[in-house]
Amino acid sequence: MYARISLTIILYTAFTFFIGWNTHLWLHSAFSLNLFGVVLTVTLLLSYSYVLARFFKRSSLLKYIGSYWFGIIQYTLLLLPIADFIGWLFVFAGFHKDSVVFWVGTVILLIMFGIFSIGTYNAYNPVIREHKIVINKKTPFSSLRVVMASDMHFGHLSGKRHAKRLVNEVNRLQPELILFPGDIIDDDPEPFIEKGIGSIMEELSAKYGIYGVLGNHEYYGGRIPLYVEEMKRIGIPILMDETVILKGSIQIVGRKDKTDRNRKSVEDLLAGLDKANPIFIMDHQPLELVQAEEQGADLILSGHTHRGQMAPNHLITKRIFELDWGYLKKNKLHAFVSSGFGFWGPPLRIGSRSEIILIDITFT
Repeated sequence: MYARISLTIILYTAFTFFIGWNTHLWLHSAFSLNLFGVVLTVTLLLSYSYVLARFFKRSSLLKYIGSYWFGIIQYTLLLLPIADFIGWLFVFAGFHKDSVVFWVGTVILLIMFGIFSIGTYNAYNPVIREHKIVINKKTPFSSLRVVMASDMHFGHLSGKRHAKRLVNEVNRLQPELILFPGDIIDDDPEPFIEKGIGSIMEELSAKYGIYGVLGNHEYYGGRIPLYVEEMKRIGIPILMDETVILKGSIQIVGRKDKTDRNRKSVEDLLAGLDKANPIFIMDHQPLELVQAEEQGADLILSGHTHRGQMAPNHLITKRIFELDWGYLKKNKLHAFVSSGFGFWGPPLRIGSRSEIILIDITFT
């Protein structure tokens, strides 16, 4: 384990050095500045600002910088090797080195500006995904309008304004039931509480209630009791391997996250339920769709994947999960995985979009 950690740190620092070196070359060609030591020092500080923020929790600035850095390092590492290769070809063809470095570097800066502009818009401007499904079970309900949102990551960058967007958009849909399958907060519940985000979410309205479950980031924060108490205060029970029943019919099962090794299995959670009545499951990570289908669940709601959040990361999530985003019907099971309403790390979405999912269910 220590060897892997050491290797990761070495490689990460080497990537940071690579970014710093290319930045130095561009500054030298554009402005005749020879500040390699300064550039490298600043780059290293930027690259480890997210880690430093874990020790200086009161410093929002470090969290902001560190979050944006994840976007910078991903796209510079994708673009700079290509840019360096193209620059080398131009120099080899006889073009002046400084001119090549300047123009290639400027193009990369413009591309990065475009990525961050589009990515920020996609992150802070959610869309509504609408679905209509039929569940072949008889209930006191003829239909049910369910709204789900996951992975809000409320805290520093996903703050009060984004919470107000959620409340406004969800209430506009006039849901009868609201479900939040995990990662409502971004690790530590303190920013969520101090900013009054809970009081904003208190304005959500649904005839049959609002329920949530834990995601992996609630575990990372290490203060689940404080978080659960705050959610209880605002009227959103967090189900932890628990079931609630609506009008003696629809059974809503909320699982603990996979991070908790002691969580119950799908089989144990559904063992005592009436399989003749509808069964809804909230499970933050969409890893056990097969088990849910085999045990007679009708609907399973998940998040976690963010659909990779920043392309081409979606190619990775597609290989990890049977369903990494969208809708899938497995026999009688309807499975939904949301790309999330918020974001982790930088407020950027490329190839994905912040979203709310509306599910109109008809029972027959």
